[in-house]
Amino acid sequence: MAIPLWPFGWKMHGRRGLRMWTLSLIARGPKNGAEIVDAIEEMTQGWWRPSPGSIYPLLADLQREGLLQKRDDGRYELDPKVREEFEWLPGVGRSRPRGIPEMLSDMDGFVSYFEDLRSSDASKLQPHHESIEKLGRRLLALAEGGESA
Repeated sequence: MAIPLWPFGWKMHGRRGLRMWTLSLIARGPKNGAEIVDAIEEMTQGWWRPSPGSIYPLLADLQREGLLQKRDDGRYELDPKVREEFEWLPGVGRSRPRGIPEMLSDMDGFVSYFEDLRSSDASKLQPHHESIEKLGRRLLALAEGGESA
């Protein structure tokens, strides 16, 4: 699943941008350096892949500053106090929706993404056609009050 770009877009791609992207990615869930590099490359659709020479020193700096904690599995997570600061950013500070309205809003966003993808590069959706149809049938059954398909 592609992760949306940080709200400030392509301008975030210097040292300061890497810092914010790294914090926002880790706010979504614990990650190691390689996972962060891969996620940024995916978010930028291949336009930017931070080098290990920038990501690992940055992770060490963020840990030294008390913003991150390194787990036993090698992944980094936000310090609990820092996590609270990220709560105000939509979709960043939470790991899952908190209720049905929020779930529906998230689902609406995913459907919009798929619609945009269909317009720009339908070939990426084609391998998932059957899964999308199955989800559609299940949602329709829920809306009609019947059993899942």
